[in-house]
Amino acid sequence: MHRRTSAEVLRELLPLQGATVIDVGCGDGWLVRSLTRQGAHVTGIEVSPKHLAHAQAIKPVGDEHYMQGVAEDLPIPTRSTDIVIFFNSLHHVDQTGLLKALRESARVLKPGGILFVSEPLPSGDYFEVMKPVHDETAVRNRAQEALRSGPEFGLLLEKAFTYTDTVKMADFKAFHDRLTMINPHVRDRFEEKEEMLRALFEERGRQTEDGWLFDQPMRAHLMRRS
Repeated sequence: MHRRTSAEVLRELLPLQGATVIDVGCGDGWLVRSLTRQGAHVTGIEVSPKHLAHAQAIKPVGDEHYMQGVAEDLPIPTRSTDIVIFFNSLHHVDQTGLLKALRESARVLKPGGILFVSEPLPSGDYFEVMKPVHDETAVRNRAQEALRSGPEFGLLLEKAFTYTDTVKMADFKAFHDRLTMINPHVRDRFEEKEEMLRALFEERGRQTEDGWLFDQPMRAHLMRRS
């Protein structure tokens, strides 16, 4: 499996210059800012008020902006968008909302527009470290299965491939903070199993001068609106 960063994959596959882009589930906006620097006009959609406030508090790098919303009901006009991106976010959509999210992506895309989805698979070192307190096997598999329904909404598969990305963590505390910030409900379980998790972290990670590195297999889909 090829080792590539997700940023490289996005840069190689997507025609970003001048494109109108929606980043669904944008978190703190790191991808929004990265795509803006590459010449895209990006709107980040985020359901969490906390994450949205964090993204809005960071100094803009261009004309990017953010809106509160959900994948199942995007606050975006019909046929107004060149590219819709789900990066590490589709599996966070409830099972009942997955097909609605695909339908909404198709609605906002212009004819010929691109839906790009890159999702973590339930495997790899990073997944194995988090699995004891936050096992995402089922939700990650459901996200992959949902993408097979793309043609029902006029989303035709052009390319699908697997690659290995690298998750970087400064230290074990950074791992704790990231996991519990995104998934607050795991906080108690994390504390109960902290000693075991620390051992797994050090066993599975590769320590460098800048922190710890973990492999995370990813599956990418590029679909085009008919």
